[in-house]
Amino acid sequence: MPFQIRPIAVQVAVTCFFALSIVSWINGLMPFVCCKRALIGAACAYVATALAIRAVNAILIDAMVKSQLKQEEEQNR
Repeated sequence: MPFQIRPIAVQVAVTCFFALSIVSWINGLMPFVCCKRALIGAACAYVATALAIRAVNAILIDAMVKSQLKQEEEQNR
């Protein structure tokens, strides 16, 4: 069963947003700088996660199709 892309990517992006903002805040940066860095990091994390999940889904779907074709070939023999 393929994974749903959006919920997983949003969860990773939100986690990265808060992690980056806390790390920036601990390092003594101004709040505006923390926010900008966290937003950019969250956007990058969202895109990277979405692409990774699409790749995993493509691999899973390919494996399911090959498995189904193999079962049909065995039934036709």
